[in-house]
Amino acid sequence: MTMTNNSPAELTPPRSLWSLGWQRLKRDRVGFVSLWIVVAFLVVIALCWTRLLASNWGEEVAVPYAPPTWAKGEATAATNGATDANVLGGANGPIITLTPEEDPIGKDIEAARADAGKYQLKATVKADALFMGADVRGRSVVNKVLAGTSTSMLVGIFGALLSVLIGTCLGAFAGYFGRAVDDFLMWFYSVFTSVPDMLLLLAFAAVCGRGFLTLIMVLSFTSWTATFRLVRAEFMKHRSREYVQAADAIGASHLRRMFVHILPNISHLLLVQFSLLLVSLIKYEVILSFLGFGVSVRQVSWGSILGEVPAELMQGYWWQLLAVVIMMSLLVTAVSLLTDALRDALDPKVK
Repeated sequence: MTMTNNSPAELTPPRSLWSLGWQRLKRDRVGFVSLWIVVAFLVVIALCWTRLLASNWGEEVAVPYAPPTWAKGEATAATNGATDANVLGGANGPIITLTPEEDPIGKDIEAARADAGKYQLKATVKADALFMGADVRGRSVVNKVLAGTSTSMLVGIFGALLSVLIGTCLGAFAGYFGRAVDDFLMWFYSVFTSVPDMLLLLAFAAVCGRGFLTLIMVLSFTSWTATFRLVRAEFMKHRSREYVQAADAIGASHLRRMFVHILPNISHLLLVQFSLLLVSLIKYEVILSFLGFGVSVRQVSWGSILGEVPAELMQGYWWQLLAVVIMMSLLVTAVSLLTDALRDALDPKVK
């Protein structure tokens, strides 16, 4: 009698690199929590993009510099000195005013007051405190920061995607063909890396001007070098592998061997590279917008919000800075931890 011994290993179907990486990522608690934090930020982007969230960030819903509701007493006490000084104006005696007869425009003022009822607008009640306070124009800091989060993350996402696309295409051609193609693209790469990143960014931004799309183009055209170097090295390593030689033997074209056979085998590295670029480009967007080279004046981002902070801190208004720092710290930390988790989860050498 013949007996079959079906071990568990024989009954388990083979799993792909992505399924194995997902299982490893779920076992990493820090990485898995970071993944859900990033997903929450992506949901915020989608809601802001469809104008279901923070669409009224530009409306004046509170008095200027309305403090947070949970720190109203402290904020009022901290700013009372500056407010009193502005109201009193340093005057030592009673304010002396002109009579209507002495005022050269007194008659015009009286006529304007008589007709004021015809043009009087409906009074709107503005809040004297909000959850995270208001800015100089009375706009809600919560809505403003959420709208800025959407802008900054969209710049980082689209800029990182375009940067990875440029670096992947150039690196694939350099690593696969080698020789003259590699020499020319390496010279092109050396030109970009010879100039400091921030100086190159400022030069491109000054020439191209401000704007959402312009910012994406500037960031992507100056940040493709790291992806180029990575993809070039991987293509040089894979072009002589057996599966590429087999594709050549069956008549596959160069482009098919490059982007159908080799590229899927390094896609996990590109995912990690995209995560790294996302954090870097968000930081660059904040710097450029802070310096006045970022988004347009009709848009709001983390950098444009931080551009208002120095003047506010001198007057004791700190809540807008706190809101931006909390959002930036949460996103950058979550993406950084998720990148480390992805690097470990998608490493084929890890069992």
